Amino acid sequence: MTLIALILTGGQSARMGRDKALIDWGGRSAIERVAALGRAVGADSVLSVGRDYGFGFVSDPRPEAGPVGGLLGGLAEARRRGAARALILAVDAPTLRADDLAPLLAAPAPGATFEGLPVPMVLSVDAAPSDAADGWPLRRFVERAGLAVLPTSLGALMRLRGANTPQEMADLLAATDTA
Repeated sequence: MTLIALILTGGQSARMGRDKALIDWGGRSAIERVAALGRAVGADSVLSVGRDYGFGFVSDPRPEAGPVGGLLGGLAEARRRGAARALILAVDAPTLRADDLAPLLAAPAPGATFEGLPVPMVLSVDAAPSDAADGWPLRRFVERAGLAVLPTSLGALMRLRGANTPQEMADLLAATDTA
C-alpha cells in the first residue's frame, strides 16, 4: 500500500451545532464526500480518525486531545498497514476537489501542506516528529515534520478552509458546486 487517506473526525462540531461528518452536501454526507475524494486521488485505503462512520476507522487514542493526537493515532495505523504516505483530510472540507490536492500529492518527501492551512496535508508516514504530542498545534507538527508549505490559489482557498459554522457552510455552498 502506498497511500492511505486519513479523515480527521474527532472534533465535537460545537461551532456547527451538529456532527459535521453527517451534514448533507448535495445529496451525500460530508464523510462520504471526503472519503470518495480520498479514493479518487489514489488512496488504497480510507479511514476516519476519531469516529466510526461505517467504513474503516481508527479510534482517537485520547479524545479531546486535539487534532495532532488523532493524526498520530492515524499515522500509527497507516504504518501498521504498510502505507508509505498519508493524505490527511478534514471532514469539514467536503467540497475539495482532486485538482486542489494535486500539488500536495506531487510534493516530494517528507510531504507538503498549504500556506496558512495545515490540513489537508500529505506526508510520509514516518515523518512525524519523534517528540510530537497531543495538544500540539497542527502548525507546529507541520514545521517540525519538515513539510513544504505551498501557495494555494484564491479559487481553492474557500474549499480548503471548509466549514466550521452554519454561516461558513452557507457561504461555501453558495460559492461552490457540490454536485
